[in-house]
Amino acid sequence: MTTPPHHTGELVPRPERTPAALRAALAVVAPERLSEMDASQREAVTEAIEQSSITPLRMFLVQWAAIIEIERFPDTARALRRAEYLAQVSEDPEESRRYVRTAGDIIRAAHEAVGAVIG
Repeated sequence: MTTPPHHTGELVPRPERTPAALRAALAVVAPERLSEMDASQREAVTEAIEQSSITPLRMFLVQWAAIIEIERFPDTARALRRAEYLAQVSEDPEESRRYVRTAGDIIRAAHEAVGAVIG
């Protein structure tokens, strides 16, 4: 039996913020999310057409750049999933809030890393 590799560094370099580059990176770091990304892209295109605005497309790119930023670092991705899970199952409201803050900090850091500061 083999042990899966333990990754602490990045799996792939940070991709350019284009649909093709993001999709290629996602195929490496979280291939199980490709259909989710495709659906999100279709939704963004539809919204852009309906609104006559490129804002939905920009938001799509920002969202997926941040998701990939987290997934590029397996330890960070694990920490996010753990915090999100514990926030939901905790019976102590204060403990749950701490985990929500932890998840939020990880997500904010990813947005900052890709140059998309969120409020």
